[in-house]
Amino acid sequence: MTKVDQSMSNNTRHLTGMHSALRRLALPTLLALAGLCAGGPASAAGERPVAQGVIAVPAALAAPAAAVPAPAFPVEPAAPVAPAAPVLTNGLVRVPDGRLLAPDIARIVTRGELVVAMLKVDTPPFFFFDDAGQWTGLEVGLAQSLAKELGVKLRFNREAGTFNAVVDLLANGQADLAISKLSRTLARTQTIAFSDAYLTLNHSLILNRVKFAQLSHGRPLPEVIRNFNGSIGVIAKSSFADYARTNFPHAKVQEFPTWNEVLVALHKGEIVSAYRDEFEVKRVLKADPTVSLVLRTVTLKDLEDTLGIGVAVTDTTLLAYVNQFLAQRTEKLDIQKVLQALDR
Repeated sequence: MTKVDQSMSNNTRHLTGMHSALRRLALPTLLALAGLCAGGPASAAGERPVAQGVIAVPAALAAPAAAVPAPAFPVEPAAPVAPAAPVLTNGLVRVPDGRLLAPDIARIVTRGELVVAMLKVDTPPFFFFDDAGQWTGLEVGLAQSLAKELGVKLRFNREAGTFNAVVDLLANGQADLAISKLSRTLARTQTIAFSDAYLTLNHSLILNRVKFAQLSHGRPLPEVIRNFNGSIGVIAKSSFADYARTNFPHAKVQEFPTWNEVLVALHKGEIVSAYRDEFEVKRVLKADPTVSLVLRTVTLKDLEDTLGIGVAVTDTTLLAYVNQFLAQRTEKLDIQKVLQALDR
């Protein structure tokens, strides 16, 4: 009996030792597995957040990845992703030639190209093809000078069929600047930023003499214009479509696809007046002085149309650069210089 008891005692001590050893071996594994369970969603990805960083789970404990069948066709290796331009702590970017530039300027310099949005309809003398087939104009020269100052090539994006569509090209990131006889309006400045004005023009009306006489009933011209309630023709989706509704709230505003169609309707007496800037109105008389027999012009000295260069709202340094560029230009544009450019 004593031998049996001693044997059992020895067996008990042996089993107890084995249990202790197993516990010592299993404890780290159990703790690690407990950590995985406590890690929640992060543990499924092989890591979990902690206060001071991320702790990686040992590969042996990570869940095995699902087997992916081999593709039935050869797969080309993924194209290498170009590293992002290094941005220094002060917000500047070091471009390949070693210069430090603001990110919006560095984007253009690194690309080696300035993209300018411009209306696809030629508008002399601002932008047009001359008799020799050369792309030229006052605003073309402005864009060329900007590209030269930046030391890059120049490309025009002329997909836009309306002035507002030019604004959209810039707002959608399809151009760096918009230079296209753009009026600086409140509506447009909700979408893009504008430079300082590089040309200021007064508003102007062209009146059909017969239709206006019928409307005025002998009243003085200023009184009729101030309370104008006739029909006004404008280019659709242009700044003057907005100006007409703001400045002539009692008028019937009629929009036409082009300025020529506005003038045709005016000649036919389908509308009483046409509304645009003084340059475009004086240009009509300059092209054909005899139209003064049937048409009459009125310049509104208290209303100004300021033209500016459009810049994306995020490109604050580029905007400052454009403003400085305009400020230091020796040749300033005015109505007389623009009219003279028509004769060249």
